[in-house]
Amino acid sequence: MAEEIIRSTAEGEVTMRLWRGDETGGEFAEYVMPAQEGEVVLDVIHRVQATEAPDLACRWNCKAGKCGSCSAEINGRPALMCMTRMDTLPPGETVTVAPMRAFPILRDLVTDVSYNYEVAKRIPPFNPRDKTADEEQAGGYRMQQIDVERSQEFRKCIECYLCQDVCHVIRDHEENKTAFAGPRFFARSAELEMHPLDVNDRRELLQQEQGLGKCNITKCCTEVCPEHIKITDNAIIPLKERVVDASYDPVAWLGRKILRRRKRTPAEAVADAPATGPA
Repeated sequence: MAEEIIRSTAEGEVTMRLWRGDETGGEFAEYVMPAQEGEVVLDVIHRVQATEAPDLACRWNCKAGKCGSCSAEINGRPALMCMTRMDTLPPGETVTVAPMRAFPILRDLVTDVSYNYEVAKRIPPFNPRDKTADEEQAGGYRMQQIDVERSQEFRKCIECYLCQDVCHVIRDHEENKTAFAGPRFFARSAELEMHPLDVNDRRELLQQEQGLGKCNITKCCTEVCPEHIKITDNAIIPLKERVVDASYDPVAWLGRKILRRRKRTPAEAVADAPATGPA
């Protein structure tokens, strides 16, 4: 596997073994740099770029843990390079940093994450219900704070795609990418589904086309989230419950029969025309 190794030495140096190459292949190259107090992994890589390897490809932007650009694998664990302090790594031990394994390598430490953008296009957007007479008079919608907080947790996502990278359904099975949205987009769907004003129904889409049933809730996505979003407990499990209720709950089935309503198909859920109400 393409990897980069950072080694702290007794002489106050760090040895970096970087993968140099692209999708066609490559090889490792070592760079020895003096250790500096207070650095994060990204700092060391920047010093290599500034001195010995100006053509080293490494994606980053804010260096504050908010843009999600510098995602990598450090000691086999997906993490942000800008938020991984060198002094928190095991002293004197080899530290391995690699490009995200779940996505194709473009060059060096940069991977192609465009798969995620394609998934995002297939999620029906927020579609608010019509205002009530009281809301029209008051000048806007009315919501309870608890309803705001329920979906707002998922809006903290910085789209670093570390959860997508660690998910074994994507990581170990390339063929699943065509039928599995992944934890980042289950959280996005949960944000919309749990919004009290939204009337789009994404349950059939989640079940049939986005592979919600493939997730076996190992919680690895929650463990690597830099924003500490409880993806499994607060997004994926509640979505699974909603899908089961919609598909197998006899009371819900009877209610649809009495009211002459049917569940909307995935195609209808993502149609350009806005929905007029819940299915």
